Amino acid sequence: MTRTSLSSLRPSRLTPEAVATTQGWFNVAGGVWPLVSIGSFEKVFGPKTDRWLEYTVAGLLVTNGAVQLLAARSGELASARLVGRGTAATLLAIDVVFVPRGRLRWTYLIDAAFELGWLALWHGGTRPARPARTPGR
Repeated sequence: MTRTSLSSLRPSRLTPEAVATTQGWFNVAGGVWPLVSIGSFEKVFGPKTDRWLEYTVAGLLVTNGAVQLLAARSGELASARLVGRGTAATLLAIDVVFVPRGRLRWTYLIDAAFELGWLALWHGGTRPARPARTPGR
């Protein structure tokens, strides 16, 4: 019987491409939702008085997500990281400031947890992609 080292039990780190792609789709989905069904969005996150502002934020989330997806695909990971960190930090700050003040519904704390997770992944949970091996090497 062999011993298993603790390091072999840890999940492997995600590549920056994987984080950018996953966060990109998360942002696109989060932005598309109120654009497609503001009613269901407001049932979860509360009614909005300025729908134009909600639609503006939604459009920006779709744009940021699309930039992350394109950057991940093209290998421009510095751009994907910058957009990912900036989007997550901004949304996290809004969530943790305005939920306690009663301006946002408690359900925004669910989003805050996701945003904190994206920041953690960008900070230290990614590893560079391994270069492809060529046959015969």
